[in-house]
Amino acid sequence: MGYGWLPVLLVAALVHASAGAPLHAQTGTREARSAVDRAGAAPTVETAGAVDAEALDRALARAEALAPLTSLLIARDGDLIVERYFRGMRADRAVNVKSISKTLMWPLVGIAIRDGVLGGVDEPLHELLPDYTAGWQCGSASPPEPRRCDITLHHVLSMTTGIEGTSFGNYGEWVSSRDWVGDALRRPMVCDPGACFEYSTGNTHLLGAVLTRRTGKSLRTLLRESVFDDLGIPVHAWDRDPQGRYLGGNNMAMRPRDLLTFGQLVLDGELVPSDWITASWRSNIVSPWNGHRYGYLWWIDRWGGEEAYFAWGYAGQYVVLVPRLELVVVATSSLADRRSGHTRRLRDFFDEYVVPAFK
Repeated sequence: MGYGWLPVLLVAALVHASAGAPLHAQTGTREARSAVDRAGAAPTVETAGAVDAEALDRALARAEALAPLTSLLIARDGDLIVERYFRGMRADRAVNVKSISKTLMWPLVGIAIRDGVLGGVDEPLHELLPDYTAGWQCGSASPPEPRRCDITLHHVLSMTTGIEGTSFGNYGEWVSSRDWVGDALRRPMVCDPGACFEYSTGNTHLLGAVLTRRTGKSLRTLLRESVFDDLGIPVHAWDRDPQGRYLGGNNMAMRPRDLLTFGQLVLDGELVPSDWITASWRSNIVSPWNGHRYGYLWWIDRWGGEEAYFAWGYAGQYVVLVPRLELVVVATSSLADRRSGHTRRLRDFFDEYVVPAFK
């Protein structure tokens, strides 16, 4: 049962720095890697390389008990080691990956910076969205809130703008507003830029609006042209705001296999420039509510004694990369059967079962 997993890579690039710049594919080739353990059974040490087979068996047994986990996929050095589905989930089914969508915005920003569509992480937010921020009066001698004029793309990417967030208890009010970009920008300052971690889907929606403005294309088109189409990844259901802009950072639907392909290409350094990965995996701040570090749209923690970089979505959606072990892990969980403590149990699962099995 052939997966066609990890197809020949065609890297796309944003070109031209002017507004309305078109998106063109910049092609390169790479041999598709073989998929190991196509039936999804526990691998042997011979087929999986440096894997503790007994530890992996224990991990898979633990996964079976982790309701409401719906899928677990593990690749080592580009080889598919485990592909398991639980509780009615199927390989061909796309699921809402929630805030993994934020990390799917990440390659677009890196490509845009590389090709001059964006001026770099120090570009001021008020220059990126001038019509929305005219009231900030950042060019005047005495702006009413000077701190807003100090917000840069770096702060947006690292969730440190200092603006009150639109997630958690504010999310419903935000998506009920008439203009999600305007609402995200009008919220009060809660700290100086860079001084506090304020997780906000509004930040990644601002990124989508900026990219759309600079390229003249919708966020859906940009993602298709730069990442999805050339990897054979379809674009499934996706929310839009009242102005018709696709929601940057939430409620995208993807298949677990496609998340694994995305994670593998990031790990292999074939999706974005290497300096963008280095910059994005550098810790900027520690989240006060979960203790994880945060880079640019990637979470960072130490699991199984190894540095792990991960995309994380509400209720237990994960793409985990462990570079030293050449490991990519994808997990999805039911949104209909949410259970208290599930994400904590999943983090413990990665830390105590998955990563140690590959050391």
